[in-house]
Parts: sequence; C-alpha cells; structure tokens
Amino acid sequence: MNSRQAVLGRIRAALADVPAGELPSDVPVPRTYRRSHTEPGEDTVALFAERVADYRATVTRTDEAGLPTAIAAALTACGARNLALPDGFPVELLPSGDWQWHPEPLDTPALNALDGAVTLAAGGIAVTGTLVLDTGPGQGRRALTLVPDYHLCVIHAGQIAADVPDALARLDPALPLTFISGPSATSDIELDRVEGVHGPRTLHVVIVDRPLPEQP
Repeated sequence: MNSRQAVLGRIRAALADVPAGELPSDVPVPRTYRRSHTEPGEDTVALFAERVADYRATVTRTDEAGLPTAIAAALTACGARNLALPDGFPVELLPSGDWQWHPEPLDTPALNALDGAVTLAAGGIAVTGTLVLDTGPGQGRRALTLVPDYHLCVIHAGQIAADVPDALARLDPALPLTFISGPSATSDIELDRVEGVHGPRTLHVVIVDRPLPEQP
C-alpha cells in the first residue's frame, strides 16, 4: 500500500457511518471561537486605516464628492499616468486630466508596461488591515493587480468588516478571493525586506467615508 492509498483508506473509514444523502450543511458546526478582536463601539474604519498604513501602504480618506480629486492626487504623487482599468469601474469616479486608461483585455506584457492599476474592492478587514478582491465589477482579474508596480484601491467604509469571520460571511466562497495586506513584500535569509517581488511595490488605499447602503 502506498501513501495515497493509505490516506484515502483512512478517509473512507472515517466516512463509513455517514448517510449517503447527508450534506455538510446538514450537520451544525459549533462556532464558539471569538469572532472579533475589536472592542465594542470601536471605529473599525479608523482601525482599518491604521493597520493598512502599518503595512507601509498609503491611506487617504475622503467622501464621495472628493473621490476623483483624491484619486488624482494619489496618481500625481506617484507619477502614474498609464493605468489599467477593470471592467465595471465607475467612470464618473475617474479624475479629468492627462491620464491614459487602458481597459481589459490586456496581456501580461501590456500590463507590465503600465504604471499601475486602479480598482474597487469586494471588502476589507479592519483588524488585519486587509483588502479583499473577488474579480467582481471594478476589480478585474488577479493579474491586473499583481503585474503592475502600483495599485490604487478604492473601498467604501460600509465594506469594512471588523474581523475575519464577519468579512468571510459577506464574501462568496465560490469566487476567486485575493487577500491583500499591504504592498507585496518578502525577506531574504538576512531578513532584508524587499518589496514588489510578488505583486505591486506600492499600494494606495482610498477610503470613501460615506457608508454604502445596506444590502438586501
């Protein structure tokens, strides 16, 4: 018996008493773990902004009316002029000016030649300072935010959950979820931090403070 046969045999033995028609959802699973590490009444948006900044990302807070100006200021500060724009990004949010917006489809060489990408987010996690993208409207496929060296992400305050369990409850597990905690970074054996190896070297998060309407 090889290792594969041994593992599969143990799985079959463990499932021997499970009725054929039973589904995982038929069996309640106790959720007794702590669901949040925030304090009651804590400002989760402020905490999210703080934790994102801890990862060496730049954070800007604005309202809906000031969003195009905030995007323009961020792009000007980093010198980004040619940017990937995912399908479904609201064009009314784009600033007027001398920027070149490149819609999909874009192959890898084309993405690599751009200065960066501007996207929306599917959600955020305050405690971990994490953005979540799920390839929905305004977010694009994973390569769109992994290949260019700069990523500007717009997230609304109402999309930010306090902790991981609450964030996961809002997300669709059938979609390809990408969790982003700061710019891409790694360390070599000497613990020297290197940014931009596995994704964008620079991350700018723009938080729109007006909450989104409650979803039905």
